[in-house]
Amino acid sequence: MTRQRALLRRRDEAGMVTAFVVIFTFALLLLAGLVIDGGLALAARVQAIDEAQAAARAGAQAINLPLFRSTGQTVLDPSEATADAERYLAVAGHSGTVTVNGNEVTVAVSISQPTQILGIAGIGQLTVSGTGSATAEQGNG
Repeated sequence: MTRQRALLRRRDEAGMVTAFVVIFTFALLLLAGLVIDGGLALAARVQAIDEAQAAARAGAQAINLPLFRSTGQTVLDPSEATADAERYLAVAGHSGTVTVNGNEVTVAVSISQPTQILGIAGIGQLTVSGTGSATAEQGNG
């Protein structure tokens, strides 16, 4: 009778190891996805911040030259500053929003980073954003 119980017990546990291995493997893949895709998302965020700052600097160079030559005041031309920042972003291959407030240009950039591993969990891309500002100022020199 004990031999029959042992055989029945083995049959009851027959698929448990396979299910554990499948779940454990899936969990390890998701963990690897968080590490790899998370790192790629952080790199994309740094890129977005860099591009936003560079675009803001490009826009902050669009001063009103006739006013500067006549009065020495450094005042931004808002439409030219916006166009210059947007032109920089277009060359970089990304889009963003440009805001000009007085002599300050603020640029916000969003980048969609495709995932490498998290796609198996239904996450196809991660969207990151970065913001940068620059102010038009008269240099000393």
